[in-house]
Amino acid sequence: MDQSVETLELLGALLYAVGWLCSLCTTMMPFWLTLSTDLLPTESLEVGLWKSCVVQDLGLHECRPYNSLLGLPPDIKLARILMCAALGFGLVGLVLAIMGLNLINSCCRQMDELSLKKVLKAAGGMLSLAAGILVLVPVSYIAHLTVVRFFDKSVPDVVSRWEFGDSLFCGWTAGVLHLLAGTLLLISSLYLQEQNQNLPVHIPLVPVSQRQRSIRIRTEYI
Repeated sequence: MDQSVETLELLGALLYAVGWLCSLCTTMMPFWLTLSTDLLPTESLEVGLWKSCVVQDLGLHECRPYNSLLGLPPDIKLARILMCAALGFGLVGLVLAIMGLNLINSCCRQMDELSLKKVLKAAGGMLSLAAGILVLVPVSYIAHLTVVRFFDKSVPDVVSRWEFGDSLFCGWTAGVLHLLAGTLLLISSLYLQEQNQNLPVHIPLVPVSQRQRSIRIRTEYI
């Protein structure tokens, strides 16, 4: 097994795990949008997918979950669905990618096992790409709406405007890590496929019976 293939798949699995943890933090943290007012400069309002919080400069914060799902804005509903789907796809793909690593049960390097590992690793890479897209879509969509509302000329300047929270930057990081991990896993799968084609094929030896050997000897004498 080429050392570069193992390096690619290990790096892809590591980035995959970090990206999935970042996706989980993005989903759970209530810091998607932040709002600060001049009337209360020591407090800021933070909004997430599951609850909203009031954060003070002293480090104190009070959070309250949303009471109704139907009363949420459409962008929050969409972000919830896509982020939960990204976590599900990412977890399944991470398990498949770990099972497809060549370091797992590396003592057995048969053709069938290498082909199975290639399929598992390729499936994990595809799910990683899907999870990355599912993370980037809601994060970028909410960021786009925030920018549009921030520069809305119809809103008076005295009205406070929402700004980017830390969860958006964490979500962008998670999406990029998922895309990088999926690309590395797919590249290592292609390299593994090329190596499988270059492996020698084992041809079983058929024992020759004594009668066939005697017939061959008589034929040579004739």
